[in-house]
Amino acid sequence: MTIVNAQPPRISIVMANYNYGRFLAQAVESVLAQTHRDWELIIVDDGSSDDSHTVIGRYLDDPRIRFHPVDHLGQPGAKNAGLSLCRGEFVAFLDADDAWLPVKLELQLQEFEQKPFVGVVCTGRTLMDENGVELPYVQPPMPSGFVLAELFRDNFLCFSSVMAHRTVFEHVGGFDPSLNLAIDYDLWLRVAAHYEIACLPQPLVRYRAGHANLSRRLGERLKTALLIMRRFERRPAAQHLSPATRRAAYAETMCSMAYALRPFSRAQAAGWFCRALGQKPWHRPAWRGLFSLAIPSALRRLLRRLTCRKADWDAAYAAPQNDPRNA
Repeated sequence: MTIVNAQPPRISIVMANYNYGRFLAQAVESVLAQTHRDWELIIVDDGSSDDSHTVIGRYLDDPRIRFHPVDHLGQPGAKNAGLSLCRGEFVAFLDADDAWLPVKLELQLQEFEQKPFVGVVCTGRTLMDENGVELPYVQPPMPSGFVLAELFRDNFLCFSSVMAHRTVFEHVGGFDPSLNLAIDYDLWLRVAAHYEIACLPQPLVRYRAGHANLSRRLGERLKTALLIMRRFERRPAAQHLSPATRRAAYAETMCSMAYALRPFSRAQAAGWFCRALGQKPWHRPAWRGLFSLAIPSALRRLLRRLTCRKADWDAAYAAPQNDPRNA
């Protein structure tokens, strides 16, 4: 049985896991390597059937690591279970398939000390594949401050990079158990309605991509994002979103839906492009997407090579604005 220290740690780290035994050791080792040492790691296992329990067992001699098995609560339930066990002043999240650089917690604490008014500090990231090999990636600029409008259009917070005051979750609540996708997007919108967010550009998270067959559920994730957006508009904080921001957010997400569906149904893709234009009639990616549907794939590839500076004229919209991978 894990012995919990009487003195609360400065930081509580929540790691929810389901059948990620092959990645767990790297994630936990990245916590153990942190230059800031005053933390507790709460590993919530959501009924894994792989070797996750064996991997976790290797680390339970460290009194800072707490193991909390649950029985198939789903992502929001498992993460909420972890939140309920947090004792630290701050809460950080680390997905079981990601990893941190050693100075992550230290630099985030320094940011909180310099900016005590912010509720959340996030960081940049790099990408790695299933085997831990770094992938090409350029971190886009991330806004700081009251960023509700920017977040409504684009969930730019990497989940495994977030650290927040524990009181933030006591105020806005945790993850919505009625959702099983895009659960962090829903939470960050509620947070951004009340708190400033600071973003460190340093890539302090190694984010694992390309191993979870996300494209198969991309349309479902985008539909959930649209549901979250519409639901948020019924909240009082939505008054701070301008009509232009709302139209742009819906147009971008609907356009992303069209590009996600295009390989499977050109008719459905055309419908979503038209819905995007209904929100923003001058939305160039939607017009470009509609025109591309009328051109055979082989000819479209040839035209890209001949006329576009980018390798793919759809590159800007190949991934949805509301990052479908995030929780």
